[in-house]
Amino acid sequence: MAEQQLGVLKAMDVAKTQLYHFTAIVIAGMGFFTDAYDLFCVSLVTKLLGRLYYFNPDSAKPGTLPPHVAAAVNGVALCGTLAGQLFFGWLGDKLGRKKVYGITLIMMIVCSVASGLSFGNKAKGVMTTLCFFRFWLGFGIGGDYPLSATIMSEYANKKTRGAFIAAVFAMQGVGILAGGFVALAVSSIFDKQFPAPIYSVNRALSTPPQADYIWRIIVMFGALPAALTYYWRMKMPETARYTAL
Repeated sequence: MAEQQLGVLKAMDVAKTQLYHFTAIVIAGMGFFTDAYDLFCVSLVTKLLGRLYYFNPDSAKPGTLPPHVAAAVNGVALCGTLAGQLFFGWLGDKLGRKKVYGITLIMMIVCSVASGLSFGNKAKGVMTTLCFFRFWLGFGIGGDYPLSATIMSEYANKKTRGAFIAAVFAMQGVGILAGGFVALAVSSIFDKQFPAPIYSVNRALSTPPQADYIWRIIVMFGALPAALTYYWRMKMPETARYTAL
C-alpha cells in the first residue's frame, strides 16, 4: 500500500504540464483575488461610513467613525480569518480539499452580500450587523486562503510548483488593486448622477442619501468573482495527492 502511494506521488511530481494545471491556477487564483478584495475593500469605505452614520451638523468637519468602531470594522474580518484558518485547515484534512473548498466559497458569497445588506439606517444597527457578517466572511476567507494554496501545490508537478503557487499568490495583489478600481468607478458614477456641494458650503447636503448605496455595492461586489468560479470549483476532482494518502 505504501509503495502504491509513493508511486502515485512520484507520478504527480514528473507529470507533464497540461491544461488542467492552468485551470487550477485560474480557479485557485480567483480564490486569492476574492479573498484580498473582500478583506481590504472595507478600508476604502470607512470614511464614507463615518460621513453617513456619524454626521454632526455642529461640527466643522465631516463625520468620522469613532476609533473603536473603525478598529472593529477594519479588524473583525481578520479575526475571523484566523479562526477560519485553524478550523478549515483541520476540516480540509478530514473531509477532503474539494468539499471544504465549496463550503468556504458559499460562506464568502453569502456573507459578502449580507455585509452589504446590513440592517437598519442607524449607526449602531448598521455597524453591528456589518461587523457580524464581516467576521463570518473572514471565517470563510480563512478557509479559502490555505485551501487555494494547498490545492495548487498538490496539483502542480515538482518542476513548476513554485511558479504555479507564485502565480496564485500574485492574484492577491490584483484583488487589492481591483478594490480600488471598483471603489473609484462606483464613486464616480454616483458623483455624476447625484452631485452634491462640498461640506463647507452645505453640511447637510454634502453627503446625499444615495451615497449609502456606494459602500454597499463595493462590499457586495466581492461576491461576484466568487460566484463565477463556484461551478468550476465543484467540477474540480479531489487532488490526487490527498486521495493517494
